[in-house]
Amino acid sequence: MPLDKRLDQRKCWRTPFTSRAMTYATLAIVALSLMSDGQAEPTPLPESSEDEVVLFAFDSESIPFTQNLRLEMRQPTRHPANPVLQRGPEGSPDELAVQFYGSVIREGDTFRLWYVAADRADDGLPASAHWRPAYAESKDGIHWTKPNLGLVEYHGSKDNNLILTDPSPLGMVNLKVLRDDDDPDPASRYKITTHAYFRHRRRLGTLAPFVSADGLSWRMEQSVTPVRAELPLDALVLPPVHFEPCGGLYRWDGVYYINGQNAMNAPRPYQGRIVRTYRSRDFRNWSETSHIAFVRSTQHDYLGPGRSLEGEQNHEGISVWNRGNVLLGVYGRFHGAEEWKDVSVDLGLAISNDGLHFREPLQEWTFLERGADGEWDQGGVLQGQGFENVGDSTYIYYGAWDPRPTGKLPPVPRGGVGVAVLPRDRFGDLVVELKGEGPNEYQLPKVQCELITAPIPISTSVAPRMFLNADGLGIDSQLVIELLDENETPINGFFGDDAAVIRQSGFRTPITWPGLQQGISLPDTIHLKMTFQGSKRETIRFSALYIDP
Repeated sequence: MPLDKRLDQRKCWRTPFTSRAMTYATLAIVALSLMSDGQAEPTPLPESSEDEVVLFAFDSESIPFTQNLRLEMRQPTRHPANPVLQRGPEGSPDELAVQFYGSVIREGDTFRLWYVAADRADDGLPASAHWRPAYAESKDGIHWTKPNLGLVEYHGSKDNNLILTDPSPLGMVNLKVLRDDDDPDPASRYKITTHAYFRHRRRLGTLAPFVSADGLSWRMEQSVTPVRAELPLDALVLPPVHFEPCGGLYRWDGVYYINGQNAMNAPRPYQGRIVRTYRSRDFRNWSETSHIAFVRSTQHDYLGPGRSLEGEQNHEGISVWNRGNVLLGVYGRFHGAEEWKDVSVDLGLAISNDGLHFREPLQEWTFLERGADGEWDQGGVLQGQGFENVGDSTYIYYGAWDPRPTGKLPPVPRGGVGVAVLPRDRFGDLVVELKGEGPNEYQLPKVQCELITAPIPISTSVAPRMFLNADGLGIDSQLVIELLDENETPINGFFGDDAAVIRQSGFRTPITWPGLQQGISLPDTIHLKMTFQGSKRETIRFSALYIDP
């Protein structure tokens, strides 16, 4: 069934050109004046809205059709201030570890960070009892403070940054935070899913969901009395199987989803840790059925029972960045071995257009490599759910965990939160591929280098406001953007001599067509056709297109 028909049946623009508010929002136009040399007037670039639709260059569902274009993915650089959040001094709740199995949410001019803190106390309780949720704040996303919240007594004092959870104590080794403005109950504005433990013949992981009005004082969604900082068997919201949740927490089409790692039986046999997803309509009651959301290609070769540590697999699910119409995700690339001393973890990139199925833009590609031995992030890196566009940069927050047994390497500070940096939204680019032209002696005409998007439903009364994220543009390298109807027939006033010609690089360069100024109406559904042109078209790097209500 065509994509636009599926959208109509769902009564909600969600895949791939949809967002939370666009079912009732109309799309407006923006004017772009062109100078005689084709350069745009220098005007302040508009900020993005949370309801915009994003077409990333590597999204093969949003941009399914290409000709003579090649995808080149980008790896981020580490911020020189890493780790931007470090362990506390001796005697503090996070003296042993700042574990970024956590989240970052930007609210106004404040960055809020939730993480897992661990200490060195020896009180006979299970190890997980010493893993507690903690909180930090920042004004720029780089320099962080651990505020004294005065909520939780620790070693006889409430002068610490621990957040309050009820019930307590309950050990939490992983957590993800969601700000849920769609919940009509202010007391449930924030939601946390945590990886807690229960014991049934052996110690197993499970989900514990919490809600909060302010993100600092939390209550569990059912009445529970922990047993030695772990959940009793009769208090479980998921089946009593070993599931390590909270790789990612997100809401999609009104449904809450969590994902995490799991190596239990699936409808098909997979090797080691795969990404399993559970769902809930109300955040309180969770279905006992689950979905296999992502399996690395290497995991289709099952090595057999008793070998779950071996082979290439997933680590701790997928932490997601919900961009309204698409989910970007970072997952752990677990490099297994027969023994833990040979295990390591890097990070990979994944994408989803439906909230259920994730895929890699580039198969088995490493997004962020672990640090070298002796560095703070040696051995393994962790995906936290922290992604923010800050000015001209994209920040991806991550943590560190060396899976190898201690004592094998020189001691280094363990744990912390780091920032990986990309140019804003430039995870990957489509660039010109000229191999199709053939040898020059054949004197073949220049090949067309172009793309056509999937169908985009729009309002018939006004045209969409669009922005381009691209680099390498100029007088001799331009992107020509035309509009086509549902049948991919050019629309008068929006193609040929009336096409939009963009010669200005930028992260949000406005796009317009003469047809807008002529008041030409558009059909209910359009496609965009983008052609790479000019004698220096090889310099063009197209990263993303934005449609903004």
